[in-house]
Amino acid sequence: MKGVYFAGDREIEFRDFPDPEPGPREVIIAMKASGMCGSDLHGYRAPRSVRQQREPNIGGHEPCGEVVARGSAVTEAEAPMGQRMMIYHYSGCEKCKMCQIGYYQMCPTEAKVYGGMYDGGHAPFMKVRPYMMVPLPDELSAEEGAAISCGTGTAYMAIKRLNVSGRDTLAIYGQGPVGLSATMLAKAMGARVIGVDVGVERLDLAKEFGADEVVDASEVDPVEAIRELTHGDGAEATLDCTGNPTARANTVRSAQNWGRACYVGEGNNVELNPSPDIIHRQLTLYGSWTFNPVGMAECARFVVDRNVPLKKLLTHRFKLEEAEAAYKLFDTQTTGKGVFLFD
Repeated sequence: MKGVYFAGDREIEFRDFPDPEPGPREVIIAMKASGMCGSDLHGYRAPRSVRQQREPNIGGHEPCGEVVARGSAVTEAEAPMGQRMMIYHYSGCEKCKMCQIGYYQMCPTEAKVYGGMYDGGHAPFMKVRPYMMVPLPDELSAEEGAAISCGTGTAYMAIKRLNVSGRDTLAIYGQGPVGLSATMLAKAMGARVIGVDVGVERLDLAKEFGADEVVDASEVDPVEAIRELTHGDGAEATLDCTGNPTARANTVRSAQNWGRACYVGEGNNVELNPSPDIIHRQLTLYGSWTFNPVGMAECARFVVDRNVPLKKLLTHRFKLEEAEAAYKLFDTQTTGKGVFLFD
């Protein structure tokens, strides 16, 4: 079968990969939708010389499809034929403490990232383990399931860790697919949302998706702007979805005394002075790394029960053979989420 390979230096290659065959405890999923995530850009933008140092693999870590084959030791109850499934894109040893609570990405010995080092969803078929599958609610489309499989699920768990409610103003740095998901989800939880970005296109999307206020960090000091919007106090909760060093520092400095701040955007560093920035302000600082399969299912049910307009997040749809053009557009960081759809 043909699959998308991130060759590096912003180049996409369609390569031939073997059709997957299930081992005894494996399941084959026929893809229906495979989302594009900001994390994909790390491999897409990496130098070709770096990419050539590793075995080629199929990209895409936001898969959603249906069960078409299963191994001899997988039961019908675990993987009903034809069942629509969102795919949790990690596996582990299945024995350690982290695996036992479903956080396979934190497995100290056998953590695997599908679409990272192992074959992901940008191909017609994908091989997974039974615990990586989360049933997709009937009310949701495959493309919505793909979004929940990483970006939207990641936003949900970060907001849950921040314990956001209608009492809070939440400032969200970055209004890409994760930040836009956070905007929609936080609004459904009753929060007042301030969206922060440097791009007019994404700030316009933030308004469309429910942000009460938006701040263009390329035009004003976002920390001062957020304080002006919160009677000089700062926001009760703040969330960084960028991984940008400046935005990360501003995320902490935008929170009010006794406030909560959370980092979810990957990459880069941050420079903070712990005493004035955190200790003397009694700040609580969280890190939130994706979710577990239980959290993924909870996010999907929340989207359904609260009528979160998740489909609006999906602004661009492509066929797999359009991957080169799709990633060129996604790399501009001006759009909502892009997704590949399969017949």
